[in-house]
Amino acid sequence: MRTKNEHLDGDLGAAGLPVTDLAPVIAGERHPLLFATVSGAHLYGFPSADSDVDLRGVHLLPAEDLVGLREAEETCSRMWDADGVEMDLVTHDLRKFVRLMLKPNGYVLEQLLSPLVVHTGGIHAELSALAPGVLTRHHAHHYRGFAGTQWRLFEKTGELKPLLYTFRALLTGIHLMRRGEVLAHLPSLLAEVAEAPSYLPGLIEAKAAAEHGGAEEAAGVRAARDVEALHEVLDRARVASRLPGTAGGFDALHDLVVRARLGGRDTP
Repeated sequence: MRTKNEHLDGDLGAAGLPVTDLAPVIAGERHPLLFATVSGAHLYGFPSADSDVDLRGVHLLPAEDLVGLREAEETCSRMWDADGVEMDLVTHDLRKFVRLMLKPNGYVLEQLLSPLVVHTGGIHAELSALAPGVLTRHHAHHYRGFAGTQWRLFEKTGELKPLLYTFRALLTGIHLMRRGEVLAHLPSLLAEVAEAPSYLPGLIEAKAAAEHGGAEEAAGVRAARDVEALHEVLDRARVASRLPGTAGGFDALHDLVVRARLGGRDTP
C-alpha cells in the first residue's frame, strides 16, 4: 500500500501559498511541535487568491501535564493575520493524534502525509512510515460522510468551494479504496479516477478567482447527478477493496508515543 503524495514537491510557493516563511509560526508555539504541514485548499489543489492558510500538526506535551489533575491541552488552535493573509494553526498532542490515526479518519492522515511540510523531525518520519498499517476499507465511510456534509453546504450556499470539497472527498475515498494510497490533491485525482467529471478543471479555474465564488445553476444540476454516481462508485470500491477491516500497528504506535513522551524531545 502506498501513502506517499508525489503530486507536489513540497514547494510552498508553487502550491500557491502567499506566505512561505513560516519559521516564526513554529517559534511561537507553547509546546514543541513534532511536525506541521499545510492542509486545506492549498493541499487539495484549488486555492483562491484570497484563500486562508490552514496549518495542521502535532505537539508534544510534557509527561506531567498528562498525569496531574489539570486538564491537558490536547488540542491547540490559534488564528492570526499575516500581512493580510488569514493563518490558522491547529495541533493535537501526539497521543490524541495517534488515537485519531487508529480510527477511520482520513483527515489526520492527509495532514500527516501532506507533502507541503512546514516543520518535520524523526517522529514525523516514523508516523508516516506507520501510516499504511492503519488504512482500512472503513475509511470510505469517512470520505462519504465528509462529502455529504460539504454537499449540504453547497446546497445552502451555492459556492464553488464546498462543491469542490465534495468531489475531492469522493475521489480521494475512491482512490484510497482502489490503490491503498492517501491522495488529497484534486488535479492529480482527475488523472487517477476514471469516473471523475470532465468539467472539474473548469470549476477549479473558476474558484481560483475568488474563495467564495458561486457556481452556475446548470453546474449545480449537473453536479448533483455526478455526486450521486460517485457515491455509488465509492460504495462499490469499498466492497471490492483489498484494504483490511481493522487498523493495524497499535503496538508500534503505542511504543512510539511512550518513547517520544519520556524522551521529551524529537530528533530532527
